[in-house]
Amino acid sequence: MSVAKVIEVICEGKTIEDAINAGLKEAANSVKNIKHVDVDHIHANVKDNRVDSYRVITKITFVVE
Repeated sequence: MSVAKVIEVICEGKTIEDAINAGLKEAANSVKNIKHVDVDHIHANVKDNRVDSYRVITKITFVVE
């Protein structure tokens, strides 16, 4: 039997995919065995009436050793 833990990470990037990957990369610096990323919310940051970047709230699941 394995035990999983979930952490919430807020990340930002020029695209939604960039934001998710940035959060995943940062989490991987201190967490091992990441198995799943669940996107909770997507926020678009607006500048001069255009989407400038995205902020994504994710839940990252990893297996505890």
